[in-house]
Amino acid sequence: ALETLKMFEKKDSRVKSAAATNLSFLYYLENELTQATNYADLAVNSDRYNPSALTNKGNTVFANGDYEKAAEFYKEALRNDSSCTEALYNLGLTYKKLNRIEEALDCFLKLHAILRNSAQVLHQIANIYEIMEDPNQAIEWLLQLISVVPTDPHVLSKLGKLYDNEGDKSQAFHYYYESYRYFPSNIEVIEWLGAYYID
Repeated sequence: ALETLKMFEKKDSRVKSAAATNLSFLYYLENELTQATNYADLAVNSDRYNPSALTNKGNTVFANGDYEKAAEFYKEALRNDSSCTEALYNLGLTYKKLNRIEEALDCFLKLHAILRNSAQVLHQIANIYEIMEDPNQAIEWLLQLISVVPTDPHVLSKLGKLYDNEGDKSQAFHYYYESYRYFPSNIEVIEWLGAYYID
């Protein structure tokens, strides 16, 4: 893939930008951040209006821990293409890192309007409500999430934990038991079920 894409580097700016964007992403996946950054820069310089190039540039900056700068690249990508879901998702993650929780929630709610059944988006919204110490909303979004991925043991155990914290033992038991059915090796879940049976 790298060899093929490198053949397009010499073409006109839009093709060069597209090839460099893909090269940047491949290097990013391989955790070669220096190369990923070089190609992200090439992609952005070749076509400043390419939202994918700007998103990749944001990703390389994010990986280096400069979250404020990453947010700027994601916002620029969204100014060029308001439907760039990758930039919007990554902007939400960046706001979470910066502890700007309300803004992160806003990003993920906008994304939810575009991607109704995205498990990742539903998970992020539930997680943010948990951070905001709103267990009822967190439960609400996790219930939506298990309608999309009904066999995810981690989501099921998270629901069990939230119901347990709320004092609803029967619902907590239901979700912990479901989690155990799909993944019987989770020690935390086994411990909770053991204590429940002793009670």
